[in-house]
Amino acid sequence: MLRFPLLALALLPLAAQAQEATLVLPPGTDEALGTVLRNASLTLSLEDQGLTAAQDYVAAARADYRRLLAGLYAEGYYGGVISIAVDGREAAAIQPLEAPTAISRVVLSVDPGPRFTFGRAAIAPLPPGTQLPAGFAPGEVARSETVREAVEAAIVAWREEGNAKAAVGTQEVVARHPESRLDALVGLLPGPELTFGPVAVTGNANVRPGRVKRIAGIPEGEVFSPEALDRAATRLRRTGTFDSVALVESDTIGPGDTLPIEIQVVESLPRRLGFGLEISSLDGVSANAYWLHRNLLGGAERLRFDAEVADLETSAVDTTGGGLDYALGATYARPGTLAPDVDLTVSTQISQEDEDNYFLQQLTFDVGLTRYVGEDLTLTLALGVLTAHEETAIEERDYTLLTLPFTAAWDRRDDPLDARRGFYINAEARPFVSVAGETGNGARLYTDARYYRTFGTRVTLAARGQIGSVLGPDREDVPQDFLFFSGGGGSVRGQPFQSQGVEVPDPGNPGETVTLGATSFAGAQIEGRVGITESISAVGFYDFGFTDEDPLPTSGADYQAGFGIGVRYATFVGPIRFDVATPATGDDAFRSVQLYLGIGQSF
Repeated sequence: MLRFPLLALALLPLAAQAQEATLVLPPGTDEALGTVLRNASLTLSLEDQGLTAAQDYVAAARADYRRLLAGLYAEGYYGGVISIAVDGREAAAIQPLEAPTAISRVVLSVDPGPRFTFGRAAIAPLPPGTQLPAGFAPGEVARSETVREAVEAAIVAWREEGNAKAAVGTQEVVARHPESRLDALVGLLPGPELTFGPVAVTGNANVRPGRVKRIAGIPEGEVFSPEALDRAATRLRRTGTFDSVALVESDTIGPGDTLPIEIQVVESLPRRLGFGLEISSLDGVSANAYWLHRNLLGGAERLRFDAEVADLETSAVDTTGGGLDYALGATYARPGTLAPDVDLTVSTQISQEDEDNYFLQQLTFDVGLTRYVGEDLTLTLALGVLTAHEETAIEERDYTLLTLPFTAAWDRRDDPLDARRGFYINAEARPFVSVAGETGNGARLYTDARYYRTFGTRVTLAARGQIGSVLGPDREDVPQDFLFFSGGGGSVRGQPFQSQGVEVPDPGNPGETVTLGATSFAGAQIEGRVGITESISAVGFYDFGFTDEDPLPTSGADYQAGFGIGVRYATFVGPIRFDVATPATGDDAFRSVQLYLGIGQSF
C-alpha cells in the first residue's frame, strides 16, 4: 500500500519548474534582431505553453542552437556565436537521457558578430523582364530570406514562361568573414517549355470525371501556365461541390514535352439546409430557409429552393400595418456551360408583398448566364418574364413584362460576412418592356457601393452609398416594386419601413395623401465599429436617404435620417447584430426607438 505514495514522491522532482530562462545579447544589439531571436527560441516559449518539466527545457535548449542560428542568418549575421547554458552546463553536451531532474536557470547567450552585406548576388539564367527582390544586390543587407525570395522569384518567372520544371542547378553561397560579405551565386536549370498534357481526376465519387475536367477548363495542348492552374482550382471550388481541390503536376515530363495534371478532389455532402432570422420592432419578424443539392445530375449542378416569410405579426413586434410577405423560389445552376467561367442559371419565384403602400403578387421566370471575370468581378445577363397583380390606393392592375437584367458585382472585401477592409460594388440595369397590362417601357438602374477601412486592429469605418433611378415611363406607369422607398433596416434605420417615397393625392379621401414609390433614390449609411473584446464590438451609425419623383434626386427631394448604436457578437456563422435606432428627422425625431436583431453586419 506504500508503493504508490513512494512512487509519487520519487516523481516530484521531475515536475520542477525552471526558475528563469533569459536571452543575453551584447549591449547595443539591434532591437529588431532581439525580437527575431526571442520569437525563434523554443526555450523562451515554454512557460507560456505551460511546459515545466526539466526534460522539456533540455530538449528545447538543444533545438534552439539551430533555431537561433536561423534567426541570425535571417537578419544577415553569419559570424555569430551561440551558447546555451543549463545551470552552467552547455546544453549541447547534455544527452537527452541524462537530463537533470531539476533546473533553476537557462541562459541563451548570443553574440551576433558583424552584419553581412552582399558582395556578389546573381541568379542565371533568367527570362527577359524578371524582377528579383530589390534587396538582392551588392551592398544590401545579406538576409538569408532575401536569397530564398530571389530564387523563388526566378523559378516563378520561368514557370510563367511555360518552363514548369525549372529548378536550382548549382548554388554557391560563401560568407567572407574578413570583409563581412556574402557571395550568393545561383545557377538555374530552366528545363524545356512544356504544354499541358492529359488531365486525370481522382477522389470523385458522384461527380463525373468529364464534368470535373470541363469545369476546371485546363487547356490541354497549350503552353503550361501556373495562372491557368490557379483559375482551374478556383472554378472547382466555386461550385461548392467539393470540400477540397488540389491540382498536382506530374513529377515526370510526358511525351512531346507535355506535363500531365492530376485533379484531386474530395466531394462535399450533397445536400445542405440553412435558415436565418431577423427581428425589427418596427418591421416585424423575417425568417428564411433554403435547401440545396450540390450535385443534382452528377455534373456539379446545383438545385436550391428558398423560402422567406416577412412581417410576421406578433403582439410585441410589427407595427407596420402591412400584411404577410412571402417568397418561394427555385434556382438551378450548371457550372462550366459554354465556357469554364460561365454558369447557366434558371430561376423562378412566386411572391407576395402586402405593404402599407401597395399589395403585390408576382411570378417571375429567368434564364441567364453568369460570367466570372477573375476572382473579384462577376457579370450576369438574363432574359426574364414577370407577371403581377398590383393594388394601390390609386388603382388596381395586372401586367406582364419582359426584362433583360444585367448585373455587375465587384467584390474586394476581405470577408463578405464581416468585412474590415476592401470594397464592394453591385450595379444593375434592368430594361423592361410591357407585353400586357397598363405599364410603360423603360429601365431600372441601381447601384450599391460599400467601402471598409480598419485603423489599427479594433476600429473599422464602414460606409455605404446607394443610388437608383427609373428611366423612360412616368412614375405612375412603373410597377411599384421597380420604384424606390426609404426607411427601414435596408436604407434608413430608425425610420418606419418604406415610410418615404412620393406623396400623391388619395382619390378615396379628398385632402389626404398616400405614399407610393419614387422614381429615384439616393442614400448613405456610415458605421463606426469598435472592437471591445475578441468577440464583442460596439457600433455607432448614421443613415439618411432621399427620394424624388424625377429620375435624379433634386434639391427639393424628400429627405429623412436616423442614427443609433449597436453591438455585435462574433460567431462561426457571422456576427449577431443588435441595433437601437431613432429617427433624426420628421415629427417623431428623437421621440421613438426601434430595435433590429439579425445575423451578419447591416452591410
